[in-house]
Amino acid sequence: MRLVKVNPENKTEVNKFIDFPFKIYQGHPFWVPALKHEMLQIFNKKKHPFYKHSNADFFLVESEKEVLGRVAVLQNKNFNAYHHSKIAFFYYFDAIDDDQVINLLFESATNWVYKENLSSLLGPKGFMRSNGVGLLADGFEYLPAMGITYNYPYYISQLERFGFNKETDFLSGYMDYSHQLPDRIHEAAEKVKRRNNFWIKEFPNVAEIRKWIHVVEDVHTKAFASNPNYIPSTSEEFRIMADTMIQITKPGLIKLIMKNDQVAGFIIAYPNINRAIQQTKGQLWPLGWFKILAEKNKTTLCDLNGLGLLPEYQGAGANLLLYNELEKTLRQNQFNRVELVQVDERNYKSKSDMENMGVIWHKRHRIFQINI
Repeated sequence: MRLVKVNPENKTEVNKFIDFPFKIYQGHPFWVPALKHEMLQIFNKKKHPFYKHSNADFFLVESEKEVLGRVAVLQNKNFNAYHHSKIAFFYYFDAIDDDQVINLLFESATNWVYKENLSSLLGPKGFMRSNGVGLLADGFEYLPAMGITYNYPYYISQLERFGFNKETDFLSGYMDYSHQLPDRIHEAAEKVKRRNNFWIKEFPNVAEIRKWIHVVEDVHTKAFASNPNYIPSTSEEFRIMADTMIQITKPGLIKLIMKNDQVAGFIIAYPNINRAIQQTKGQLWPLGWFKILAEKNKTTLCDLNGLGLLPEYQGAGANLLLYNELEKTLRQNQFNRVELVQVDERNYKSKSDMENMGVIWHKRHRIFQINI
């Protein structure tokens, strides 16, 4: 058994890192591979915008003939500067159920953290703000939301035996087609709209969405900037996230809460196309896009991974508009269920609001941390 530091310019080593999960999840009904082209982009240290401000390395554990585990370890310098912290992240963690493999992986990761003069290792947490976080701790019987980790239960005990401790949990919950908000919520939402000059902006096509990306970027940043897990994004990084979202979503699933001519909040949702990604094994070309486009039009699952208000409107009842529009999104499209993705359990206000609206929590992802 040996540790390999992946050379990003060595195609064989890169492909070993990318392809390893296919071995341990072969035939699994709920595991979904990452998109191959996105994985290749993150290895391109000359072009990916993350490497303009930060650094990362990738590790494999191998036997003589096969890969046994993998992990990426990274320092997001913009995150540390913003939060005045000295934290490294780990991501793309997968391994067989063997403590020797885990020890070799995370001894290398913690040594990397020490050499970078950082104080702790936290994760799973990725390269971009849009990356899903944590290891799945509850909800193994469900298909994951788009871009969110699925893993075996033994991953949790592996990290705990190595010495990691829970940092926080992220909850995901759903509303299904049978859900009906009380009439009083609809009535209150209408009153809030009239009293505060709120209105809902919808988008007829993708071209119109692109015109508003710079506005959404600014609002998205302000809405989440006070969150403890917030990752600052450069404009180039946000553009990559926006392009990915635009390729997946439909215009009617993105809405803005407007106050007069200013954006006060947003709803960003998209069809869950994970069944198509499973079928294509994460490959978009040459035929993957046809299956993905077909899945966009037939899936009955919708993922909501962007729901926010500017701080100055969070106490003005505008949250009622968000949930009112969320229910409309569910009923005006082909969906039977909408999943609200990864709410930090420390965000008591959002968690309480969603519970009051009837959201049923069914998944839990856990972030772990170890001090170096």
